[in-house]
Amino acid sequence: MEQLFTNMPVLITDTGQNKILYHIIVIVIAAAAAFIPRYFPVLFFSTRKIPEWFNEWMKYVPVSLFTALVVKNVFITTAGYHFVPFGHVEQILAAIIVMIVAYFTRSMSMSVISGLVAVWLLSMVV
Repeated sequence: MEQLFTNMPVLITDTGQNKILYHIIVIVIAAAAAFIPRYFPVLFFSTRKIPEWFNEWMKYVPVSLFTALVVKNVFITTAGYHFVPFGHVEQILAAIIVMIVAYFTRSMSMSVISGLVAVWLLSMVV
């Protein structure tokens, strides 16, 4: 980040006030970078009518993303990214427990808590 401000020697000096100014500028830039991608979709979609088929399709996006993340962490090893069907037995069993809890309770918080407890307990036993 210092290379970004090389033409501004006042911001890079080691004195206390200028270093604070440098940190404030970095925080403001980071805040803008985090805010802009969240604000523009809200701005764009608040004035338009979203088609019903799009709303129906979007209901499946969180489930599909969550499934992709879970399957990757449970069945893919980081050593070369190979498929390992039974490499993490405790995580597979915990995922089954979470599916059962989620089906019966329909609660995300209960599912997450039961999954964390199941992984913790099964990692101690298995």
